[in-house]
Order: sequence, then C-alpha cells, then structure tokens
Amino acid sequence: MRALLQLMRPKQWVKNAFVFAPLVFTRGYLDPSAVTAATLAFVLFCLASSASYIVNDIHDIEQDRQHPKKKLSRPLASGRISHTSALILLGVLVFFLALGAFAMPQVLAVIAAYMALNLAYTFVLKYQPVVDIFSIAIGFVLRVYAGAVALSVPLSNWMAITTLSLALYLAAIKRRQELASNGARSRAVLQAYSATLIDRYAEISATGALIFYSLFVMSTYPNLVFTIPLVIFGLFRYWYIVEQLDQGESPTDVILTDWSLALTVLAWIGVCVWMLWP
Repeated sequence: MRALLQLMRPKQWVKNAFVFAPLVFTRGYLDPSAVTAATLAFVLFCLASSASYIVNDIHDIEQDRQHPKKKLSRPLASGRISHTSALILLGVLVFFLALGAFAMPQVLAVIAAYMALNLAYTFVLKYQPVVDIFSIAIGFVLRVYAGAVALSVPLSNWMAITTLSLALYLAAIKRRQELASNGARSRAVLQAYSATLIDRYAEISATGALIFYSLFVMSTYPNLVFTIPLVIFGLFRYWYIVEQLDQGESPTDVILTDWSLALTVLAWIGVCVWMLWP
C-alpha cells in the first residue's frame, strides 16, 4: 500500500496549490462555495498529476533503473510495484477523473489539456532543449487557469505571466541541479545544456517573475506592495539553497524541508489574505 502511495507521489501535490492563487486574489476565501470549488479543482489536479507520474514512470522504467537515486526511490524501477499494479492504479485514477467531469466539466477540460501536455512531455517534449523547460512551466500556468475556471473568473494576464516566469525559474534550476548532480547521461536533454546556459535561463526567469509580480501588485493591488520583499527574500533564499547547499533538483523537497523558505511562503500567503480582506 505504501509503495502504491509513493507511485502517486503525494509530495508533488504541493505544486497543485497554484490552483488556489485565483481564490486568494479574488478574495474568494470568504465564500464557502468558492472555497469548495477551488478545493475540488485541487483534488482533481492531484488525481491528474498522479496519473501523469504513473505514465511517466512506466515509460522511463529502464532509464530510472540506471539512475543512482531513482532506482531506489521509484516503486516501479525498484521492483516494489509490478507493471500490472501500476496500470490498475492508473485506471482507478482516470475513473475518478471521469466522475469529476460531471461536477466540473470546464475544469476537467483544462485538466485534459494538462494531461495531454504531460503525455507529449513524456514521449516527445522532454527530449527537446528549451521546449522541455517551457512544457514544465506551462503546466503551472494551467493549474492557475484551472483555479480561475473553477471560480468562473477571468485569469489575470499579470498572474499568468508571473506564474510562467516563476515556473521557468524552478524548471531551469531543476535541470541545473540534475546536470550538476548526475551529469548529462542521467537525462538525454541535458546533453544539450551547459551549467552556464541554464544559469542564464534561471536568472532571466527569476528577474522576470519579480518584475511582473511587482507590476501586477502595484497596478492592481497596491496594498500588497509589502509582499514584494517576501518574494525577493524567497528568490534569494532558494538560490542560496541551490548554490551553497547543492539542493533544488526537487523544488517540492526544498519547500517542505527548508523552514526558512516554508515560513516565507506562509508569510506571503498570510499577508495577501490579510491585506485583501474586505
């Protein structure tokens, strides 16, 4: 049972919290129906992301068996889960997603686009330089868009471009650490990158995320200007963790294990909720 849960990668569900961004910025957290809708969208995205991870693990099983860490951590690669069990679990997840289509058909349309993107990523896009990084980042934008669709509100252009920039930063750092830790042989696309090139991608993306977020706040929610220093600190802290502590291959692990960064994220959420309170 534990191995089946690991196959779903519940720690990665933290990424799906991006679904709640529109709920915060539209002040929907005071509306029980809006909170319910956003939460259901989050749950459906968790099912979809887990299904995508299972497909990816089935496809990459032989490659994962050659990876120093994944051959032990991935249930399929380590042999703790059979191919048949993985397919059964995949079928169960897809079944519950299909049920979700009756409750939130428009959200499921966004999730279908997300799953199609992940299928394309697993079989084609992750082998294409630059395209692979953008594919990961677009997945985060779709999460935010799903949150907006769940609330029946338009997705802010500022929010979309800020999310894209932040996700590009995290994806670039992920590739940088994969290259530094395991070399170009651990992932085919890494042979097309260099550490210097990826550092430039990360710097551009981080700068873009900060600029776009600042413009978004100052033009739309001026009282949130006090959150900008928190964003700057978060970017600085994350880069410190990557550069000095040699982490960052898994952004989720960084957020869950570094108390300073976790507190910064919680403080940002708290300040946003407090300052946007009607």
